Amino acid sequence: MKIEINDISKTYASGKQALKNINIQMESPNLIGILGPNGAGKTTLMKLLIAGLTPTSGEILLDGKRLLSQEKELKSKLGYLPQSFGLFDELTVWQFIDYMAALKDIKDKSAIETVLEQVNLTNQRKTRIRRLSGGMRQRVGIAQALLGNPQLIILDEPTVGLDPEERVKFRNIFSEMARDKIVLLSTHIVEDVQSICNRVLVLNGGKTLFDGEPADLVAKTAGHVGVFVSQIGEQVPRNCQVVSKVNTAKGIQCRIIANELPDFAEAAEPTLEDAYLYCTLKGGDVL
Repeated sequence: MKIEINDISKTYASGKQALKNINIQMESPNLIGILGPNGAGKTTLMKLLIAGLTPTSGEILLDGKRLLSQEKELKSKLGYLPQSFGLFDELTVWQFIDYMAALKDIKDKSAIETVLEQVNLTNQRKTRIRRLSGGMRQRVGIAQALLGNPQLIILDEPTVGLDPEERVKFRNIFSEMARDKIVLLSTHIVEDVQSICNRVLVLNGGKTLFDGEPADLVAKTAGHVGVFVSQIGEQVPRNCQVVSKVNTAKGIQCRIIANELPDFAEAAEPTLEDAYLYCTLKGGDVL
């Protein structure tokens, strides 16, 4: 599968421009992490990719053909988990997945068993959804997204609210899914992207600030991350963005990002989170 996003812009009726001249190409297999603050345009981009919205200008191609001219074919290749996904609490897990299979015109009941096994819900197949934990409910959402072995899977904040152990389990599931598909993972949790994604897309203000390998984004941030120890009440220079503060026996250890580090700060090895924050802080101009 190949997706081409060519010079896409989206302006809502309110006048807000959510996306501005976005150009992205994706081919399977690919596990792409989409990062950006609230209002960056991430959800708008995903809704355009599922044909839930029409672009104001530009076009999206699916295997060389206009996406909007082949919506039926898209639905057969698409698995989608929105951030707010409604479940029918009185249904059992199996009944709900069976209902979603019917909506997707999937008649083979073995497909239900396949996705339940993929997300480790086989033992809960007869459990009513209202009795499931938050992590288990998320597994149900992912299971319905996997129905029919889709070639494009879009996941919007799939690990929000989950404990660290559950997030690790989900990462393993996402990695397995991406072996022969395009998987888009939109999240605020940078650690999830750093752990499993081979490509990262940073959006802010409707623009693409970075598109490439996570390691490349981190490398471009080298020399712009530093640490120093300050005392209570001591002010951090205005040209520095504080990433974290930790109380130590010597004082408060501050981790900062800056275009030019102050003399008293010791350079530190950047993480992907540092790189993402620096990218959004500078608007991508320095990258």
